Amino acid sequence: MPKTLHTEFDLIHNVLHDIINTMKHKGFFITIEGVEGAGKTTQIHRLADALGDDVIVTREPGGTPVSEQVRDIFLTASTISATTELLLIAAARSQHVSELILPALNAGQIVICDRFSDATIAYQGYRKGIDLQIVEQVNQIATDGLKPDITFLLDLPPEIGLQRKRDSDEPLTRLEHETLSLHKKVREGYLAVAKLEPNRVTLVDAQLGPDTIHNILVAEAEKRIQMTKSKHISV
Repeated sequence: MPKTLHTEFDLIHNVLHDIINTMKHKGFFITIEGVEGAGKTTQIHRLADALGDDVIVTREPGGTPVSEQVRDIFLTASTISATTELLLIAAARSQHVSELILPALNAGQIVICDRFSDATIAYQGYRKGIDLQIVEQVNQIATDGLKPDITFLLDLPPEIGLQRKRDSDEPLTRLEHETLSLHKKVREGYLAVAKLEPNRVTLVDAQLGPDTIHNILVAEAEKRIQMTKSKHISV
């Protein structure tokens, strides 16, 4: 079991960091997280369509040519150590943030990303057991301190998600072949993040109907985007 995600004192730090983070760019950064088979891809594209034309959809690992090459290695390598996983993800994310995400946000665009730094806590921290303080330090370096304005966590029992994957036509990835117990650790990690940062992370029941989930995401995203615009105007 990895060490505690944060000390209680860090709660205040998180709130202050989120305020500063919002002021660092003119855009709006949305991330969608969840276990395998939670339905992220479908919801991401529907949300992008609902939010208008000035929206960029991307994914992790991936999003840029270099990061996509790292993704191929990450998902197809037959044997890969926990530390290698962490550093591969960090390298892909660093390139992704500097080449695509930050320039888009600085230009005032909305960026929707399939997974981001919370996934590293869940997959490399909880699933692989890497010390969470190390994971957070690596995340900080890779993101240059960037955090999402809002994160939607599509919560789903992993056994349901894995069955959805098996029932689909897509071949299973290296991660999807792993044991149920490891996927339960991933969910545990995600729920720990949601509990720690309720202002940023919106927990959504991924067993709800697709239309219901979509409506929840659109309503909350539009509300947060408007709040962010108001903050920028007041500054």
